[in-house]
Amino acid sequence: RRRRRRAMALARQVLCLSAFLSLPHARAEPIRYSVAEEAESGSLVGKLAEDAGLTPAQLSARRARLVSEDGRQHFRLDSGSGRLVVAGRLDREELCGQSATCMLPFELLLSNPLQFFRVEVALEDINDHSPFFPEERVTFEIPETSDTGSRFPLEVAQDLDVGSNTVREYSISPDNEYFSVSYGTRTTGKKYLELVLEKQLDREEQAEMSFSVTAMDGGSPPRSGTTQVEIVILDVNDNAPICTQEVYIEKVLENMPEGSVVLTVLATDQDAGVNGDISYQLSQAVGQSDSAFVIDPITGEIKLTKPLDFEAAQTHELSVRARDGGGLSAICKVLVEVVDVNDNAPELVVSSFSSPLPENTVPGTVVALFTVRDRDSGANGKISCALEDQLFFSLRPAYKNYYELVTVSALDREETPQHVLSVTAADAGSPPLTTTQTFTVDISDVNDNAPVFNQTSYTMYVRENNVPTVFVGAVSAADADVGLNAKVTYSLAAEQGAERALCSCISVNSENGHVFVLRPLDYERLRQTEVTVSASDAGSPPLRANVTVRLVVLDENDNAPLVLYPAQDSSPASSELVPVSAEA
Repeated sequence: RRRRRRAMALARQVLCLSAFLSLPHARAEPIRYSVAEEAESGSLVGKLAEDAGLTPAQLSARRARLVSEDGRQHFRLDSGSGRLVVAGRLDREELCGQSATCMLPFELLLSNPLQFFRVEVALEDINDHSPFFPEERVTFEIPETSDTGSRFPLEVAQDLDVGSNTVREYSISPDNEYFSVSYGTRTTGKKYLELVLEKQLDREEQAEMSFSVTAMDGGSPPRSGTTQVEIVILDVNDNAPICTQEVYIEKVLENMPEGSVVLTVLATDQDAGVNGDISYQLSQAVGQSDSAFVIDPITGEIKLTKPLDFEAAQTHELSVRARDGGGLSAICKVLVEVVDVNDNAPELVVSSFSSPLPENTVPGTVVALFTVRDRDSGANGKISCALEDQLFFSLRPAYKNYYELVTVSALDREETPQHVLSVTAADAGSPPLTTTQTFTVDISDVNDNAPVFNQTSYTMYVRENNVPTVFVGAVSAADADVGLNAKVTYSLAAEQGAERALCSCISVNSENGHVFVLRPLDYERLRQTEVTVSASDAGSPPLRANVTVRLVVLDENDNAPLVLYPAQDSSPASSELVPVSAEA
């Protein structure tokens, strides 16, 4: 008994340790690396196995894989060496636009037990884009009476790179004695680029001139882009248009229909006649702004050409050139802020799912790991998750927007062989949008049910002098398990004690439980006997049950009477014969 208690205690300790190891563990801090964009495929990013405290052999044995939120595989894991390498082309501008930082997060997932590590790779910018101007050619019509020091605004050059690789300086070529270039950043934070008139113009001496303005970035080696400037010298128009606001700002719902008026740009000109007539034109812009907006050249009304998408771009910067009839112009800045509406339902992405589950799975075992996300912002992007049936399973937050589906109570395949679980992710919009994910968890059988006989005992009858191997009855047992755990075989159990020696005259069929008497019996020698029949399943280890079978021998008239007294040879001839029982 002491040995059995010790074995049971040791088994409980091993079971608790297995349950603890089955829970996923994540590092408190992510594993961070950096790599330059456009690095060749196969380039080393970092020694992921070593930094995660694992060996390459563990990565292979635990089926390590990389899972990203957007489903794109920018990196791959060399399971042989444990190194993280570049999987394909990495274009920072395509992946992150002009964001100051570009982080590519993903998770390293391992099985047996389920475990994951957060990995963040910073994508470093290289100088792979040249500056460019929104307009390839700009024409200025400048009156010859313009004062020296007059300024003529140009659109600043754009550079898709960031940091030191973006635009650093401008220059004019060839050298021009009439104009210089001025650039910088205003107190509002807006960058500007202007031509500055350095020498009085004389239309009669020179009616036109042209030159290039070059933008140079700060890369090594530097890259450049140019725009061609055409100067047409005019007479008399001495007032340029003036925008009534330095910046026009308007908020627009992302579901505003096509053709809606966003705002009206207004510029004034103190000149009269043609020189005071102002027309409006949208300058070519970077991105999608040029295709999403159109301006009325007479009224300055800016309208939508298609609905906006907050998830694609939260702001749109527009440049409107207000030009008078004499050729003078001003650039009015417009900032359109897109207001989010709840037009995206939450997304639920499953990273890992285990099915079937053994019915002896301990509570707290992780069944599924998934992440939720919503492309909307604010309350529209705030997600809550709920599990419809929490009797056997529950949801548990894991890391940031990750959730675990775990068992909370013991499972019983014989009672419920399959659980269909519905997880609903809902955002906090008004009205809220929801997404439902169904998990079908099959429960696999373990041998936890012994066979059960359909009777507590059996009584069978046979007449004496029976023929050998005569069939006298059958026992039957059923097992609630399935498969081999429910396959029942029958046998005669060894009796305990000398007084209950195994009767050699009875046999039982191992497959169907049929009971046979193997040899003829004699009622006068054996009137009844009992045997124990055992039903055993094919589980590992097998479970069994016993039942008592009583065999009753029925008498036949196979013995003539025998007179014991008085003896026939000593009786007087006149004595009365009376029946005497010969039964002993």
